[in-house]
Amino acid sequence: MPLYDYRCTKCGKVTEVRHGFEEAYSGTCPSCGGELQRVFNPAPILFKGSGFYVTDSRKKSEPKSDAPKTDAPKSDAAKTDAPKTDAPKTDAPKPDSAA
Repeated sequence: MPLYDYRCTKCGKVTEVRHGFEEAYSGTCPSCGGELQRVFNPAPILFKGSGFYVTDSRKKSEPKSDAPKTDAPKSDAAKTDAPKTDAPKTDAPKPDSAA
């Protein structure tokens, strides 16, 4: 037997009721005795596989032919991977062991 949600028209409390497909439920709210109205919940949808997203149907981007391709070497500034910092590196002073 399926489980259905009913919302009270007076207090708004949601109650779950188990009854058959063909049965009509005419009960009252267990909290206040108000009239119950059936709540329709959306069915869950699960998309599996490919083809459901915009990016699945796109072709891979090709380089534009308008831009000229150059084989010139990159400048030295572009080759450095480490970020430049203004602070110089300093090692912590070693404590004297003479006592």
